Amino acid sequence: MSGPAHGTWEPAPAARWEDAFLSGNGRHGIMVFGDPNVDRVVVNHHSLLRPNGGEHARPPALADELPLLQDRLLAGEVTAAETFTDGRELQWVQPFHPAFQIRLSRSATEVQADYRREVDFTTGVCTAVRGAWQSEAFVSRADDVIVHRVTEPGLTTEVTLDHQLPGAPGNLAVGHGTVLTPEGALLTLRVRYPGSDRAYTGVTLAVVTGGRTRTSLPGIRIENAGALLLLTRVRRHTDELDVLAEARELGALLPEDADQDPYTVLLARHRALHRPAYLRAGLDLDADDTERALPGSELVRRPKSAALLERLFAAGRYHLLSASGMLPPRLTGLWTGDWNTAWSGAFTTDANLNLQTSSAAAAALPEVTEAHAALVHGQVDHWRDNARAIFGARGVVAPAHTDGESGHVYHFSREYPLHLWTAGADWLLKPLVDHDETWGERDPRTAAVLAEVALFYEDFLTRTDEDGRLVVVPSYSPENRPANASWGSVNAAMDLSAARHALRTAARYHHGTPEADRWRTLADRIPPHRINGDGALAEWARTGLEDSYDHRHLSHLYGVWPLDEITPYDTPGLAAAAQRALELRGAENDSAHGHLHHALIAARLGDGERVAGALDQVLGGDFFHASLMSAHYPRRDVYNADAAHTLPAVLIEMLVQSTPDRLVLLPAVPRTCPRGRLTGIRTRFGARLDLSWGPDGATAVLMPTRTLRIELRTSPGDGDGDRAARPLDLVAGEDHVLSLGAW
Repeated sequence: MSGPAHGTWEPAPAARWEDAFLSGNGRHGIMVFGDPNVDRVVVNHHSLLRPNGGEHARPPALADELPLLQDRLLAGEVTAAETFTDGRELQWVQPFHPAFQIRLSRSATEVQADYRREVDFTTGVCTAVRGAWQSEAFVSRADDVIVHRVTEPGLTTEVTLDHQLPGAPGNLAVGHGTVLTPEGALLTLRVRYPGSDRAYTGVTLAVVTGGRTRTSLPGIRIENAGALLLLTRVRRHTDELDVLAEARELGALLPEDADQDPYTVLLARHRALHRPAYLRAGLDLDADDTERALPGSELVRRPKSAALLERLFAAGRYHLLSASGMLPPRLTGLWTGDWNTAWSGAFTTDANLNLQTSSAAAAALPEVTEAHAALVHGQVDHWRDNARAIFGARGVVAPAHTDGESGHVYHFSREYPLHLWTAGADWLLKPLVDHDETWGERDPRTAAVLAEVALFYEDFLTRTDEDGRLVVVPSYSPENRPANASWGSVNAAMDLSAARHALRTAARYHHGTPEADRWRTLADRIPPHRINGDGALAEWARTGLEDSYDHRHLSHLYGVWPLDEITPYDTPGLAAAAQRALELRGAENDSAHGHLHHALIAARLGDGERVAGALDQVLGGDFFHASLMSAHYPRRDVYNADAAHTLPAVLIEMLVQSTPDRLVLLPAVPRTCPRGRLTGIRTRFGARLDLSWGPDGATAVLMPTRTLRIELRTSPGDGDGDRAARPLDLVAGEDHVLSLGAW
């Protein structure tokens, strides 16, 4: 048997940008078509946002009206929050858009049978080959440059930087520049947005080996060369960009030794950073080698294939790593070939962002968490503005939708009162807390923001019910509403879980301080969850508010995943109610994020068959493009990274779960995965873990970095033998091998 594929391939060029292979370094991203006749590389950058007024938008000044709103909601006026607004129309955040495409055009010839294009996940190199023609492209994590090499005897081609991608506005101010240089040529493309002082400029240094290079406006023409190397960067700016300085920086990346191949040198520097990160974790499901060898477009048509799960696990980690750096992945990752990106191609933080990055800690990708932290810490000042303007409070309130540049809350409407969502800061900080637990060091920046979240709750949680419990009012459960009330309401389950978790986590990070005692006391006054008449955990703990079950979001089960507030071990009654809530939940519009969020919660509850059912919805719903990037809806409708980036987390959670003092092995393995091997997983108690399993048993190898005692479980419930809870003592630096009976 060979191992799982660390890449994917196709026997034909990409005809659609959605099928283009992807590479990225967390700043620049490229989409590679691999067409020998028109070799196109679409260039993206995390900073490219089209001004639309959102860059100047501020949160609504509503703090003075908050007490009256609270009075009305507590008095039973279920539509009171609909008028809690400053009257503005819905304002979308600045849309993410592509920069341009690098086009290498030549005389059209028939694509031969020996054509092949592929992407190597271990290097990030996208390659296309036909006969003697070969194109290779990657984005360097070391040098922050797009590297594209084409080789062919007698290479003749025209090179242009073309901004005319689908949806590009017709009133962009566009300027091209072409200058011949000793290496070959320098190409520039400057694009200024209409009515704005903002612009972006692409700079490409062409290094030509042999042949002849001449200008052919708006680009260059190369004749009878042996090789062409293109080095490209994009800069977003306001003032004029010093193009010559940019060119000098690109030129400085070339080796001084003329005997060294520039492409090989650049690739080696990049590979030294990318390859170890990608290879830290892996999944082998003992798949059929014949299926492992299939092109991606054929494999995705076999939804029951173990080889498909293996490749999607590998592709998901590769794309997640490639999209994360300057910022974490957007709704589209780091890629789009169209200016009209759905939902502005932004960061939807009330579900999608955390789902996409949910494997970061366990799958050994701290680079992803660092990118997530960059988004959070880069916006804290704006989060403070939100708290003051909307709630008249100290501390911070996070937005539910952001372009990555502004953290102000301004995207809201009557149907989506996202300005009422107070759980966002805790939800967005949870991955940073998981990271700290996994690696054993507390980031002082995380500690500082947690303290500000706690300060917000001190000021905001002032209303009480008849039992003296605190009331979260107004309250909002993304993006749902009670069946018998409006969207803004009271005591949404997610808000209760978030407030309780934020206060207790802040107290833990600031242990021994007077504030910590105050925050723990406040957390203890937050009301418990409610179980409704259907036996399900209610989405609103307020008596009288009825559940709306058919919805893609599962915000009310935040206590199950990603929190550890509700577990089958510690709170079996609430876990049973959460299970019932999951059973009643509909899929609404079949969004990929809804199905996989469902799977993550089912895994925490130990329901392997429900995990399998959710996976079947995604794998059998035609969600994946040939690139193995995914769509938001079935039948590859709307390019979106949710499924691609979240799937590895689901596969890990069904096999391994951990808290700072517990390890759960094989909690929710579907019957469709009878054997396999998961390697390089990190636990929240500071150990690396390799796991192999089959019908006759399982073996786990723990490599701890801390000395501690944890609880070991091999199923979500109590039982006999291997299925019962037992203590496990670990010693730092000493491997511990666990042999488990049949599971």
